[in-house]
This record gives sequence, C-alpha cells and structure tokens, in this order.
Amino acid sequence: MSSPSIVWFRDDLRLADHPALIAAIARKEPVIPVFILDEESDGIRPLGGAVRWWLHHSLTSLSEQLAAKGVPLLVFRGPARDVMASLAKKLKPGAVFWNRRYRKPEIAVDSAIKDDLKAKGIAAESFSGTLLFEPWTVKSQAGTPMRVFTPFYRAATAPGEPAPPAPAPRSIPGHDVTPKAAGALSIDKLALLPTKPDWSGGMRAEWTPGEKGARKRLDVFLKGGLAGYKEGRNFPGRPSTSKLSPHLRFGEISARQCWHAAGIAVETGQSDASDSDLAHFRSELGWREFSYHLLFNLDDIARENMQKRFDAFQWAKNAQQLRAWQRGQTGYPIVDAGMRELWQTGWMHNRVRMIVGSFLVKHLMIDWREGEDWFWDTLVDADMASNPASWQWVAGTGADAAPYFRVFNPVLQGEKFDPDGAYVKRFVPELASMPPKYIHSPWTAPASVLKEAGVSLGFDYPHPMVDHQAARDRALSTFEALKGAV
Repeated sequence: MSSPSIVWFRDDLRLADHPALIAAIARKEPVIPVFILDEESDGIRPLGGAVRWWLHHSLTSLSEQLAAKGVPLLVFRGPARDVMASLAKKLKPGAVFWNRRYRKPEIAVDSAIKDDLKAKGIAAESFSGTLLFEPWTVKSQAGTPMRVFTPFYRAATAPGEPAPPAPAPRSIPGHDVTPKAAGALSIDKLALLPTKPDWSGGMRAEWTPGEKGARKRLDVFLKGGLAGYKEGRNFPGRPSTSKLSPHLRFGEISARQCWHAAGIAVETGQSDASDSDLAHFRSELGWREFSYHLLFNLDDIARENMQKRFDAFQWAKNAQQLRAWQRGQTGYPIVDAGMRELWQTGWMHNRVRMIVGSFLVKHLMIDWREGEDWFWDTLVDADMASNPASWQWVAGTGADAAPYFRVFNPVLQGEKFDPDGAYVKRFVPELASMPPKYIHSPWTAPASVLKEAGVSLGFDYPHPMVDHQAARDRALSTFEALKGAV
C-alpha cells in the first residue's frame, strides 16, 4: 500500500451518506476502516449498559457490511490519541478522515489527533456527518448561540433544506492489513455485552441494530407511522413514533436520510401523512439539532444547570424513593409502565419520558441528574446531547426550559394519552384486569372492583408513594423561591 486512507468510525456506523468514507474513497487509495472504543481519554463519559449492548451489535453489522465489500473493520480499545499514533506508525496512512463530534472533551481529543497527524505529514480532515446543521452556523441576530428552540429551528431552516444524503458506495478500495498485524481486537474482546446476568432479552426481541435495521425501521415508520404522527405520537399505546432514536444515536442512519425520506414519502404519496405531520416529524429532528447546539456551545450539560439559579437548589436525597422510581414501583401506573418499558426494552415512549421525568423532579424533588444518569445507563438511545438537554427541559433548569410550574399530573396524563389503559396493561400486568375508569388511579377504585380485578393494593401493586396535590404544592412553593435568584 502506498498511501492508505484511514476512516475513523465513531457514532456513524453506516456506509450510506458518510462524508468521511466518501472522502477516503475519492483518494483512490486503499481504505482502512477503524473503530476505537475510547473510555479513557480525559472527560470522556463511559458508555451505559444498554448503549454498550447496542454498540456490540451495531459494530458487528458494520463489520459484516465492510467485509462483504472486502474491507475488514479494525477494532481497538484505549485512548484514541495513543491508538491513532500507533496506527500512523504501523500503517503509514496518507490521510485520516472522520465525521465530527460536538462535546468539548471529544473535540479536544479530535483536535489533538489532527495536530499529531499533520505534524507527521499526514492529512487529517473532519466532516459533517451527524447533524443537519453545524452548531456554529446557527446564531441569533446578535451573532450569539441560540438559547430557545423555536427561534433556533426557524433560523436553522431559513436558508433552505439540508443537503440531500449520498448513497452508499458501490465499492471500497480494499486493504490487506490483518487485524493481528495492526494489533486490532475482535468485537467480542471489547466486552460490551452483559453476561452475568444477561439482562438484554427484551432488547433483543425489540431491536435490530445496524444500518439495515435502521433502514427497515424508517421504511415501516414512513408507511404506517408518519400519517397522523403529529397527534398520534402522544399516545404510548399506539405504534405512532418512529423509534429511530437509537439508530440516529449510533449514526446507522443519518438525520439527512430521515429528513429527505419523509419528505419524498409525502410528496410521492407513499405516505398519507399531512404536511403538518411531516413538519412535526422534522421538528423532532430539529430538537435533536438544538440539543447538539447546546452541547457544543455550553459546558457540561449533563452535570451543570443551564439555569444557574438552580445551582443553590437543595434537591432531596432519598435513595428509597429513587429506587422505587427506577423499578417502576411508584404507585402511579403511567409512571411505572414507562420505567418498566425502559428496563425491559431499553427505550421509553417520548410522552412518557416527560411524565416520568416530571415525577422524579417535581413530585419527589430528586435531582434531575439522577434521572439523567439512570437513562444514560438504561436507554439504547442514550445520547450525549439529547438525554441531558431533555432532562433539563423537564426539570426547568435548561436553556429552553419548561416553566418551573409545569407539573405533569400522572393520572390525568394517563387518562388522556392512554385512555383504554393498553400501555399500562402491557407493562404493568398486575393491573391488566382493572377497568379503564380506574386503571390510572387504582387507589380510587371501590373494594369490589379491586377484588374482581385481583388487585390488592400494597401487595400486588403499591399505594401511591406521594399524593399528587401535596407534591405539586410543595414543588410550586419550592421552585417559586428561585424566581428571584440569579
């Protein structure tokens, strides 16, 4: 090999619409795909358990795709700067390409690697392969980063639609570097899968990680979920959400692909979705963009309140209540269904995420970071931007925060968005025989109804751990005291 090109895969585990891969192929030199599991560099946040499970299968899928084109994927573990320095010495590449990351510690790693490579005379270039709009391109009229979603999204989309996605390459120039010669590992050696115990059965049944699984998920959504999406996405008992978030998290499909495929489906009549359905779906992609905008422009949004007046707030520390919330044993069926869906499948419906988040922060007064940490470990779509940005929105501590006085009533939310109790019955089976009238507040049911449903409160299903009205009053009075704080 005269001057191979290294393509450094990260959160972009796909072949289609992959700018770094396109650039490498354009050099017409052998292409060496590389993945580095780096949980050791300064500031890098270790992956949660559910994400590690997904990553194993997504890497396996990518490796198989590349192998089919005669280009083995080389897998490594360790500080990325050290690994890349070793590869530069062993493989003597002419260029290294990657798609950008947007959190400050990752940017620092990438910048240092770029400097190292260029000092050795190796070309190094990064590309936009994750987002629709680069964070630094969207600014207020004053030229500052945006802090509110609606003006951000309006400014981001004002210049027109994002660039169309590129197809997957038909062929990739092969290389003859063996994993052994490069010091690479097998994917199994990364030890990403749970073993003792193996708790991933529900996720295996629910998901198909990888680019093919992502494309299938998008196709299913466009044919059956996009029509009525604007309203239907609020009902957890219906198949009305895209469930593309974990595929986007790992870059198995790009935001550009989702944006344009939805538009084509509506324009060509492949979907009966209305223009408002399409607009709402695209605005959800926009929320992901906004989260990355915050991630790029602010400091550690997973740890630091965006609203600084919350820095002095005294959150409750109650390990017993936190554990009951995590286990789905709060006594509020819609909350418990959401937490159990999360544990079983690695995912939770978007409406229910807001309900369970509000319950933790507003009803229990527990720090939003406890919830963010739990989601980071249990969500297959745990994203370094969207996860903390959404938690801060729910908590009222974020840049585009929900008002502190918005306290979701879990009973009313259940009655409105799960009126027949289908969602609750699926994930809280001990309430499966409760009539819809009482399924979201079983403690209000007459003794005869409970007996007929086979429910003994406090035994089969817990009493509510807090009274909603009392908890709401406490939250309002506590948060009210922050209004004047700086």
